Amino acid sequence: MTSEEIARLVRIAVGLDIKNVKLTGGEPLVRKDITEIVAKIGKIRGVRELSMTTNGTLLAKYAKEFHDAGLLRVNVNMPTLKADVYSKLTGGKLNDVLKGIEEAVKVGLYPVKLNMLVLKGVNDQEVWDMVGFAGKTGTILQLIELEPINITDEYYKMHHHLLDDYELELKKRALKIRTRRFMHNRRVYYLPEAKVEVIHPIENTEFCAHCTRLRITSDGKLKPCLMRNDNLVDVLTPLRNGASDKELEELFMEAIRRREPYFKG
Repeated sequence: MTSEEIARLVRIAVGLDIKNVKLTGGEPLVRKDITEIVAKIGKIRGVRELSMTTNGTLLAKYAKEFHDAGLLRVNVNMPTLKADVYSKLTGGKLNDVLKGIEEAVKVGLYPVKLNMLVLKGVNDQEVWDMVGFAGKTGTILQLIELEPINITDEYYKMHHHLLDDYELELKKRALKIRTRRFMHNRRVYYLPEAKVEVIHPIENTEFCAHCTRLRITSDGKLKPCLMRNDNLVDVLTPLRNGASDKELEELFMEAIRRREPYFKG
């Protein structure tokens, strides 16, 4: 989709009372027009929160531009504090990510959240080091449990690590605990040094019962459920064929009508 097409679809969504927009990927920063996309969405009246998820390797270059264009906050995928482990997992350079995080905090993106996917035998011994890093940098740490999606059974069995033990320790250390009701009852632990959120797998009725998200794929399809690809609604083809805003609104409503809990319990 072009930046103009993305902005138009966001305007349609805002007209249907959608308030929050998140740019994800893949990796959104590989688009040469990413700042233009941020700026176009940032100018749309009614967008309450514009955020982004990125691997952070190019964030230092764009952070100020994004902030000035209307981006409020950013999530950075950061599985480790060890350069060799980071390179092995991603093929990238950890130092680029560290610079990106530093710049994002410096220019005023808030909050900057660190997404740490915990992998057994890879980075599971770094959790408390990462808590310290979050405190030092003024960021929020999100511990994420591995899910059996788009990976082999062998990889899942080898690297899946329950977060229960970490959560027990977080409860002991926390000064306060908050439950994010509309984020699938996710718990947030306020430690003396940092704030930590724990994200358990979404393969459960709790996630589905509270899900209010609607995704637009990179090829212009409305996706009402993360777990399914059999109920998509093509919105880009009608847009390019001259559909009116009213007709595009109806496609959004059709996507909503196709929603149903993937895990019904």
